[in-house]
Amino acid sequence: MKTWVPKKDDVVEKKWFVIDAKDKVLGRVAVEAARMLRGKNKPQFTPYADAGDFVVVINAAKVRLTGKKLEQKMYYRYSGYQGGLKVTQASTLLKAKPERLFWLAVRGMLPKNTLGRAQLKKLKVYAGDTHPHAAQKPEAYQL
Repeated sequence: MKTWVPKKDDVVEKKWFVIDAKDKVLGRVAVEAARMLRGKNKPQFTPYADAGDFVVVINAAKVRLTGKKLEQKMYYRYSGYQGGLKVTQASTLLKAKPERLFWLAVRGMLPKNTLGRAQLKKLKVYAGDTHPHAAQKPEAYQL
């Protein structure tokens, strides 16, 4: 008997899920979002196929960081020019762009290739508690 290997066309339809990040730890929520984006929560998971669902994260501005990460965690960007290293503290990023903070956390958990970039496009992050994806009828996901 042969082992059934799912192809790209065998992937079932993609669902939409809403995760409320209010008063939740950033890493814990990001892990669940990354698992759902990759499709690891489905029985037909295949590492080389995009079998994941769409994930909408609301209340990203109200996410928690444990320990001293607000003061000690740094995010680095480099422009490519000499002296072009920009350093941003996690607390500053949480106040200015909470969507970016969550996006960076999930991006680090996905594959670093074209498949990972395609899966990251299915992540929608919003700082507040409203989102424009009501037409897709997303299901609430409990952590």
